[in-house]
Order: sequence, then C-alpha cells, then structure tokens
Amino acid sequence: MGKVKTEQVKRVGRELMERYPDKFSSSFEENKRKVEALTQGTTSRIRNQIAGYITHTLASASSASSSDDMDDEDLEE
Repeated sequence: MGKVKTEQVKRVGRELMERYPDKFSSSFEENKRKVEALTQGTTSRIRNQIAGYITHTLASASSASSSDDMDDEDLEE
C-alpha cells in the first residue's frame, strides 16, 4: 500500500508541474514549501503527498533521461 496515490493528488501534481515547470526540483523539502505557496486550503498531509508525488516524478524522469544518455554513449562506441 505504500505507493497508492489518489487521483486528486496526481491530478494536482501534474497540473502544478505543467503550470510551473521551473519551480520544482528533486528536493522534497523545497517542493513542499512551493506546493504550500501555490495551493490554498490543502491540509499538511495532502500537501506532503502532492510534494512527494512531484519529487518522485521528477526523480524518475531524471534517472530515465540519464540512463538514456548512457545507452546513447554505448551505441557511439
């Protein structure tokens, strides 16, 4: 049950990443503060879930792109 996220958390997280792509990083603490500033009326639990979803999404996207870069280097050799 650890990776279950409600659709609302995912929707808000995706919407924030689309609207403000340069504001978020792979740091949960920074993302938590930014989500708090950008959303109104969320509880601390929902804010943390949204920040965690954004952090997880950005971290997996950056690791996927770095593994793609490694694959490209292998092909060149």
